[in-house]
Amino acid sequence: MDSVEQKYLRIRNDLQRGVFALSLVFLTGTLWYSLIEKWHWLDAVYMTVITLTTVGYGETQPLGDRGRIFTIALILAGVITIGYIVNRFTEALIEGYFIEGRRLRQQKKLVESLAEHFIICGFGRIGRQIAAEFAVEATTFVIADASLEQVRIAQMEGYNAIQADATLDETLLKMGVEKAACLVAALPSDAENLYIILSAKTLNPKIRAIARASNEEAVQKLQRAGADKVISPYITGAKRMAAAALRPQVMDFMDGIVASDRSFYLEEFLIDAEICPVAGLSLREARLRSQSGSLVLAVRRRDGSLIVGPTGETIIMAQDMLICMGTADQLRVLNRILDPLTPNTNQR
Repeated sequence: MDSVEQKYLRIRNDLQRGVFALSLVFLTGTLWYSLIEKWHWLDAVYMTVITLTTVGYGETQPLGDRGRIFTIALILAGVITIGYIVNRFTEALIEGYFIEGRRLRQQKKLVESLAEHFIICGFGRIGRQIAAEFAVEATTFVIADASLEQVRIAQMEGYNAIQADATLDETLLKMGVEKAACLVAALPSDAENLYIILSAKTLNPKIRAIARASNEEAVQKLQRAGADKVISPYITGAKRMAAAALRPQVMDFMDGIVASDRSFYLEEFLIDAEICPVAGLSLREARLRSQSGSLVLAVRRRDGSLIVGPTGETIIMAQDMLICMGTADQLRVLNRILDPLTPNTNQR
């Protein structure tokens, strides 16, 4: 099934072809009356116009049999061409493709202006929940789904969505994959998610790619394809259910952090040695807890090693990733401490 954009482009091309054909018929008529019948060019133009519009004013100048046969052919060509244009124009008007065309142009302009945004491939049950979480976090994102119905649902919810096959390079480029910060492949098919990850990593090797998988074998294949993180809803769901049964208080605490109506948040902060005033200091010397109230839960070093439950003697080094927990206000204060040049970031 053609996408809305493809239908719009086809009707636009049909209208352009119709206008071109009418222009060719008009030029042919004018040249015939001017060159063959030896009329003045204004008379030739006038005769062509009244012939194509079939207003019935009669011949501008007397015509022989040859000229009348040509005029009959010109009338038929004009009626067919104008009828074709009217038909396509009426269809475009009834179907709302002029409005759709304006919306597509605005959407294209918006996507082209995006940078460091997120891409969601697939707006099924998983994709819809991801979009809802991104919206809560005020994250800039764009959605691609092959289903027109799903795209319309996404647009009704206020999301920027396009109907397209996300496995195609053309679609990813249209969504600004080269400038995107992260891509989430949330289609139900492992094979399609694999294609998306391969394409995204080829077009933008630096992009963070998250993929959905249905089983452990698919997890391994997607990781080999370059996915930075692979999530299996079935495996993850089973582990959470087991944890809820075995450690209910721990799960209640974790759900309070990750739920949409949470009062506490987990956030990560990258340490830039040129900007961050606490780079090179220990956590005790930095006094992040006393200044902001937020808690540093872990530190991921530049080499990928993870320090869980860092002590006061842990040194904050350049390119460290601090994983912190706190309220929205506490994390905003911490962000101003770690990055004083950009105090008004998208931290809640």
